[in-house]
Amino acid sequence: MLKINKYSLLQYIHKTNERRYVIFAFSAGLNYKHMKNLKIYSLFFCLTINSLYAQQSLSPKALILIDIQDFYFPGGQLPLAGADTAAANAFILLDYFRKEGGMVVHIKHAYEPGGAIREIVKPTENEKVIIKTEVNAFLNTDLDAYLRSHGKTELILAGMQTHMCLEAAARAGHDLGYACTVIADACATRDLKYGDRIVAAADVHASTLSTLERTYSRVFTTKDFLTILQQ
Repeated sequence: MLKINKYSLLQYIHKTNERRYVIFAFSAGLNYKHMKNLKIYSLFFCLTINSLYAQQSLSPKALILIDIQDFYFPGGQLPLAGADTAAANAFILLDYFRKEGGMVVHIKHAYEPGGAIREIVKPTENEKVIIKTEVNAFLNTDLDAYLRSHGKTELILAGMQTHMCLEAAARAGHDLGYACTVIADACATRDLKYGDRIVAAADVHASTLSTLERTYSRVFTTKDFLTILQQ
């Protein structure tokens, strides 16, 4: 137990990632051992505040992972360009939300074979899974009701395909009044054909995000989004 005879309130400002924490400590006649303990307590306090801040920043948000299912990966019926990379980035988002106590919703399209949600982002028992039969994840599902019942106003969207179900969710979410953010490198799509013209997957992806950005959603990379969250 740390015993202090005389008390004076000192204010320490600890600056990390441009976020300021104010740490109050009582000090008077402290020996080295006491100061060492104080540093440990201050570090614990700082980490606790950091965690609480992250939880608060995630409070209005829900991470929506859309159709990250086996049929979109190599060996599936409709493999997408960069599906593994997109899934890996989706996992980074998922891992952050889980660690910080954020809401996660998995959207699963009712289709077989290959309809299982990819192992890397497999839902836990306490994560909501919504089965859909339409391109739009809000259509004929309880997604909107579920989000509103939990007070969510901001949607973080990732998944497949960029130009189909991901785009449909962003547009519908915006029209329903949600503030939407699309994580560009956690999405994937494929080459498309129109008439005799082949449109490369990278161009489909870029044109879709260009359409969504600033009109229906914000668009960030995984790294940039997490950096903003942690500021």
